[in-house]
Amino acid sequence: MAHSTETPQAPEQLALPTAGEPPLQFRLDQRTRQRGLAHIAAIKAQLAARAGQRPIEGTTHVTTRPPAVRRAA
Repeated sequence: MAHSTETPQAPEQLALPTAGEPPLQFRLDQRTRQRGLAHIAAIKAQLAARAGQRPIEGTTHVTTRPPAVRRAA
């Protein structure tokens, strides 16, 4: 049986990038950012409606389904 002569490497600590511009592949234009935020707001409104709470102000077009009917087995 062969044994490795290499010593194990120490774990590497990851860190968040410093303040400044994010890398190019992670940058969003303003239109994409607004659409994403609007979509998140609509999802939050749907979840609030399902939980019986009032919808979050400023949301548009919320659709909900009626609760599912459970049948005894």
